[in-house]
Amino acid sequence: MDKQLLLHGVRRCSSQRFFGWVGVWAMLLLFGVYAIARCLILGLNQTNMDNRFAFGLWIYLDLTVIALGAGAFFTGFLLYIMRRTELKSVINSAVVIGFICYSGAIFILMVDVGQPLRAWFTFWYPNVHSMLTEVTFCITCYLIVLAIEYVPVILKNRKLRYVPSFLCFEFELHKLMYVLAGVGAFLSFFHQGSLGGLYGVMQAKPFAYREGFFIWPSTFFLFIASAMAAGPSFLIVTTTLVEKITGKRLVEQSVLSLLGKISGTILVVYVFLKSLDTMIWINHTSPSAGVEAYRYYQWQPFGSWILFTEIVLLGLVPALILLNKSKRENMRWLVSAASLVCIGVTLNRFVLTIQTLALPSLPFDPFLSYLPSWQETGAFVAVIAYGVLVYSFSYRYLPLFPRERELEASHVTH
Repeated sequence: MDKQLLLHGVRRCSSQRFFGWVGVWAMLLLFGVYAIARCLILGLNQTNMDNRFAFGLWIYLDLTVIALGAGAFFTGFLLYIMRRTELKSVINSAVVIGFICYSGAIFILMVDVGQPLRAWFTFWYPNVHSMLTEVTFCITCYLIVLAIEYVPVILKNRKLRYVPSFLCFEFELHKLMYVLAGVGAFLSFFHQGSLGGLYGVMQAKPFAYREGFFIWPSTFFLFIASAMAAGPSFLIVTTTLVEKITGKRLVEQSVLSLLGKISGTILVVYVFLKSLDTMIWINHTSPSAGVEAYRYYQWQPFGSWILFTEIVLLGLVPALILLNKSKRENMRWLVSAASLVCIGVTLNRFVLTIQTLALPSLPFDPFLSYLPSWQETGAFVAVIAYGVLVYSFSYRYLPLFPRERELEASHVTH
């Protein structure tokens, strides 16, 4: 029988199996680091991006992981500010996922800029007229907040708890969680919105340009709503995936059902706002720019099917499933709907990042095609591998799921 690691009364797989698992991901990470090194040493000519297609796979990855990582700030807000104490059983996992997503996004941005040694220029010489300046400051500050929130989880390691000073430090940090949750929600609210607002102000791209609401384009609010809807769903998917891999019950089904209800409620609001925004764009914004909206969908492979898929199949359908109590309490329906929500926000970021640049700005412009190079794909893989490794080590050595011991004992009893 394999020896198992005992962590706070719960068991883990043998070291041989664990390091076999992380070894595969470590090799993928090394491959990605090699691809990144080529981009940093030889330059961005290693990519298939150009002056007109400046936003490629990397920016698409950034926007996607930041949206999926929204579960960290939103779960913290619900737990510490709205007092939804049921979410204590998933808050540690949400913090780790948020830390992975945001640190991975900043890491890949350093590769995209091409000169990481000059990354501090963004802070010392900020362009005060750019939304990206606000995004940079907010993302950096929120990553610091996530790192601080991650520290108490690390200090719960069974070995570190024997150090009295660490125990006191962890206790004092917990007093700040309410403040950190509020600050994190504030920072995330604005950088999620500004990422969307970036596309809404692109007047040279009528496909993305949107009318203003006060001083913000409508995409500002759509990005916030879609991220808040996707965050809890991504938490459902990742938790269920970890349960499948480990063969354990880690979280009560009622907690996952609550996350699904929250996600579905916000998703309904998002689908309504997205539909309203689309109708205004089709009937007013695009024609006023001299281009009928249907022309954008004449360019394959971006047919009108992609709009229907985003709003209906990956928006309205999962929202209705998550709002149905009987469906939501069935794990298959719950996970399927949550997966559709995550795919939906991924498709939305693809449309705004890739489709927006591929479509011509003027009637005589050509349709642009883009296929990422293997170096870009390698960097993408590196972020995924990094995330799996950080989460794997966190799950093995830290109490990510506080209720795991009780649920395991209950399962053995029955």
